[in-house]
Amino acid sequence: MRFGRIWEFNAVREIGHTILLLTMSNVFMTFAWYAHLKELNHKPWIIAALVSWGIAFFEYMLQVPANRIGYTVLSVAQLKILQEIITLTVFVPFALWYLKEPLKLDYLWAALCMVGAVYFMFRAR
Repeated sequence: MRFGRIWEFNAVREIGHTILLLTMSNVFMTFAWYAHLKELNHKPWIIAALVSWGIAFFEYMLQVPANRIGYTVLSVAQLKILQEIITLTVFVPFALWYLKEPLKLDYLWAALCMVGAVYFMFRAR
């Protein structure tokens, strides 16, 4: 935690804003990266790329301020691992419900690895 501020009210609020913005950003990112596999698979790849870039614009409009806010209280490594946790949290339901992928135990193992990563990134020094 940058500056040792994790439990200060402002730090908690900034982390909350960061998580909210990164989650919304990740929803756009997931659709930009994967929805074309279902929705545009019959179109040329260039069309899928252009549509994905259009969706990704909104991802960046949320991700950049999220990282700027988060960096006031978190390190870059902490921001990155937070993003990865959010990515897994958004991707698994998307893969299951939107893309109709089968549920696998591999999602659980990946999540457990991420819990370990969170521990190492956020443990007290």
